[in-house]
This record gives sequence, structure tokens and C-alpha cells, in this order.
Amino acid sequence: MQLDPHSKAPRHVAVIMDGNGRWAAARGLPRTAGHRAGVERVREAVRTAHEAKIEYLTLFAFSSENWNRPKEEVSDLMSILRFFIRKDLAELHRENVRLKVIGCRQSIQSDIRALLDEAEERTRENTGVTLVIAFNYGARDELARAARRIAEAAQSGRLDPATINELTLSAFVDTAGIPDPDLVIRTSGEKRLSNFLLWQAAYSEFVFMPCLWPDFDRAAFLEALEEYAQRDRRFGALSQTPELAVGS
Repeated sequence: MQLDPHSKAPRHVAVIMDGNGRWAAARGLPRTAGHRAGVERVREAVRTAHEAKIEYLTLFAFSSENWNRPKEEVSDLMSILRFFIRKDLAELHRENVRLKVIGCRQSIQSDIRALLDEAEERTRENTGVTLVIAFNYGARDELARAARRIAEAAQSGRLDPATINELTLSAFVDTAGIPDPDLVIRTSGEKRLSNFLLWQAAYSEFVFMPCLWPDFDRAAFLEALEEYAQRDRRFGALSQTPELAVGS
């Protein structure tokens, strides 16, 4: 599938990368094989985002609930993350990609935390695609942490409680300074958010793809973008498209 130069591109695309385990199981392989195959799709997704002139690409890499998975699988996932950062950081930097990590870092291993900090610092001044990695991330935890920081700011006198509004909360969540996602894609055919960007996705468009994440190639990404391009985004207002306005 070719990219339509006339299609409206979303500024920010967020992806729930689902289906690595099922992809591996269908092939009689260990779950780790699915995760490793999924890493190659991450690389391809970044290249496709650049091609489509997407400014922000957020990937749900590891949720705060994923710690409940078998220890061996969690250990393998941490190893894959270490390998990805060490191997791909230089290339991402050469491609002018800026890396940002969202999620709670306090409970993760110190060496991984250091790698994430290094990746962010090294690519901070890059001006290409911003790759946002949601790691040890859960939206409810994010909102709880934001609420605590707002309460602390109000208690110290730095913030007037009477002035707190939606913009205030947006400034305290992990994605502060990043536009809300225009499009949220989930692979594997599942149709739920799974505690991902609950605040930010209030007006996002959703595309649920039947393919498993290791099969989510460039063509599948472009297919999702084409479906987004057909949507009429109203944000609570009436449609601007005459044929859709009737009965809206």
C-alpha cells in the first residue's frame, strides 16, 4: 500500500502493541520469540511514522500490570528492552528521532532507569519524530501521581486550588507538552484501552486492527492511517461535512 499524499495525517498516533504471545504460540514458539519479533515492528513503525510525517508516536511497551506476568517472561522483556536501547539508540539518534519515556520510574531497576535517562538526554535536541515509550505505565497510576503533585503544589502555595482546570491536569500528567493522540491503534483484534492514556484519549479516534503486533507491518500502519483519514472529527460539535451533518 502506498501513502496517499493527500490524506490528512494525524499529528500524534498512539499504539497498543498487542498479540506478541499469541503470535508466538501459533507458531509453537516461546512467548519471548513473539516479543523479539515485535521489536522489529517497532523499528518499522518509527520509519513509517517518519514517512507519514507523524510528529509523535507513542508505543505502549510495558504496563504497570505486566509485572504480574511470569518472572521468566518479565526478565526476558527487560533483557529485550536493554538490548533495544543499546542497539538502536545510536540509529534513532542518527535518524533525528527524539525519545521520551512516560510511566513510573521509581520501581524499575536502576540500570534500566539509567538507560532510559541516557536515551532521553542524548536525543533531547532532535527534531524528527518523537518516539514516546510508555514503560511501567498505567493511566490510573499516572492520574494518581498527577493528583498528588497538584495537591503538593496547592499545599505549598504554588498553585491556587480555585484555578485548577483541565489545562492544569494536562500540565501534570506524564505527557505534559505533548499533544493528545489523534489516533489510537490497537492490534490483535481486542477492543479496549487497557489502562492506556485514559485522560489523553478523550477525543482520539480508534482503529482496532485484527493482525497481531508482529504482523503489523508498514501496509497495516498505512491502512490504519487511511481509515483515520476517512473519519469526521467533531470534538462534540456538528459535522463540518455536509452529508454527515444531517442527524448528527
